[in-house]
Amino acid sequence: MRYADVIVDISLQKLDRTFSYAVPGELEESVRPGVKVLVSFGTRTLSGFVLDVADHPAEGVSPEKIKPIISVDEKAVSIESELIELAAFMKKQYGCTMNQALKTVLPSKKRISTRKQKVEQTPITEEDRENDAVSVVLNPEQRAAVDGILGNYPRPALIYGITGSGKTQVYMELIDEMIRRGRQTILLIPEISLTFQNLRRFGLRYGERVGVVNSRLSDGEKYQVFEKAKNGEIDVIIGPRSALFTPFPALGMIIADEEHETAYLSETAPRYKTVEVAMERGRISGACVVLGSATPLVEDYKKALSGEYGLYELSYRAIPGSSLPRVSIVDMKEELRSGNKTIFSRRLAEAMRERLNKKEQIMLFINRRGYAGFVSCRSCGYVLKCPHCDVSMTAHTFAGDSEGGRRRARGLMCHYCGYEIPMPDACPSCGSPYIAGFGLGTEKVEEMVHKYFPGARTLRMDTDTTSGKAGHSRILSRFASGKADVLIGTQMIVKGHDFPKVTLVGIMAADLSLYSNDFRAGERTFQLLTQAAGRAGRAQEMGAVVIQTYNPDNSTIIAAAHQDYRSFYEEEIAYRALLGYPPEGEMLSVLMTHPSDEEVHREAGMLTALISHEFGDGLLQIVGPSDAGVRKVQDKFRCIFYVKHPERELLLRVRDTIALQSVGSSLQMDLL
Repeated sequence: MRYADVIVDISLQKLDRTFSYAVPGELEESVRPGVKVLVSFGTRTLSGFVLDVADHPAEGVSPEKIKPIISVDEKAVSIESELIELAAFMKKQYGCTMNQALKTVLPSKKRISTRKQKVEQTPITEEDRENDAVSVVLNPEQRAAVDGILGNYPRPALIYGITGSGKTQVYMELIDEMIRRGRQTILLIPEISLTFQNLRRFGLRYGERVGVVNSRLSDGEKYQVFEKAKNGEIDVIIGPRSALFTPFPALGMIIADEEHETAYLSETAPRYKTVEVAMERGRISGACVVLGSATPLVEDYKKALSGEYGLYELSYRAIPGSSLPRVSIVDMKEELRSGNKTIFSRRLAEAMRERLNKKEQIMLFINRRGYAGFVSCRSCGYVLKCPHCDVSMTAHTFAGDSEGGRRRARGLMCHYCGYEIPMPDACPSCGSPYIAGFGLGTEKVEEMVHKYFPGARTLRMDTDTTSGKAGHSRILSRFASGKADVLIGTQMIVKGHDFPKVTLVGIMAADLSLYSNDFRAGERTFQLLTQAAGRAGRAQEMGAVVIQTYNPDNSTIIAAAHQDYRSFYEEEIAYRALLGYPPEGEMLSVLMTHPSDEEVHREAGMLTALISHEFGDGLLQIVGPSDAGVRKVQDKFRCIFYVKHPERELLLRVRDTIALQSVGSSLQMDLL
């Protein structure tokens, strides 16, 4: 006998009030999460939704007291059914509870006052009006992408288009067709900052039939938007990953713009991957999922090459007369040798003066993503790397023993295998004493711009300057309207923004993400540099990009400078295959935290021994355990290990087995 957890009031406030019902034998094949059923509830017969099915009743419930489900209403496929089924997928895939998954996918029923919601108005420049007019004619590549996607509907598709190739116009054409078919579209964007330009563009085209959701909205405001979607009052929703759960009754398409962005990865339970969940929602709803990027994830490009996704390429910029910018790579070691100790290379400084004199705009990108204290030599560019894992060593402070008792010593560690060495006094390669951690902040760059270019008007965009609901749009609006000459920021300024007056992009430190302790460091560096370079010269004026680096011969940096994704992909996929990293293998990370350093390592050792014993098949590989990158957080010690295997299903079983073990440590497990 199987048993179903049934909820009769589908609201977040009632999610914990489920009731156990027996599943009659004749209904076993049709009772699954999301199905609508009829049940006896007291003296009444009510409809409800199945949340979960198990081989045993809920704890504390006597089987003899459980009533059977009366019937299944297979025809009553509602949006609630689809979202519950999606939550069940997330529970299985990401190891969260059903409650956590349901609270993610179901909108909170918190209403706001009846007064009209104020929507911030942002200025629309003449370039926006010209470029986003309804009557824009697609070029041959754009038209081929639209026709191919619609002709193979609902097969998933990847649009690989260089920066400025007009992916947004393709999206609009696809949305137009969905509207003609009476279906709705979810447009996912990775960052709240991208809402600014997208809402202006889509607002011009679709007026009040487009809605927006993001983390800056209150629960009540988000609920109001979702109710409009459910009632058919809007055709398009734009927003970050939470927009994926918009309760559209006739969803026709899900578009994930800049699909490569790490912002699509949830950092709280359920720790889901937005693109994976979008594919499952597309399957449930019969909707087409379209991914778009100038720098696709290696995993997704491989799927496109294999035919799992349709692949559509946009190889040139959409605006007539616009072309990719000229890119220069500057060796900062040579700058130091020539006596230049400033953060601006001579080439970048000269280009900045030229643009400021011509009243053109500049973006300065500080590559902070993935920065974890890697150590390099300023004289020769040598980066200290682990001899066993081909990742950079990270600066740490270690505990040790001395005659006087406990002491602290500086050293370097590999976060993948735990290999440690003392901090060298000189560069192992050239002997230079100029070896240290590497870092640069937005405030420092802004200070230096004011020092060396006194007349420049600057805007800084980072977490400090974008607080509040209007933080991002306020800064971007000022820059778009020409009220600043230089925009300084981290990765949030290079993600999909289109400023026609920007003719120069300076990348201040290309190396910062290149040597983070992550097997995807090269991929993320290529993505960031390519996206940053793509902000320059998006109109008729030729753009220029200056990449400042201590490693000018690095193949990733060279590929990004040439906007050459294919050569990057071929080298990267070979590297992944050699070491068994995704997508050429599967990998589970297990992060453990405990107040006791000794205890967390003891428990990690116990778990790795258990995994080896129960799942060892000659293909399973365990890396670690070792101290996590940040060894101690809030007085709790952190230990990490990795499990590698060719098959994802086996790692899911490993994860579930670990979750059932009785350990005192907190666990965070992710399939990478």
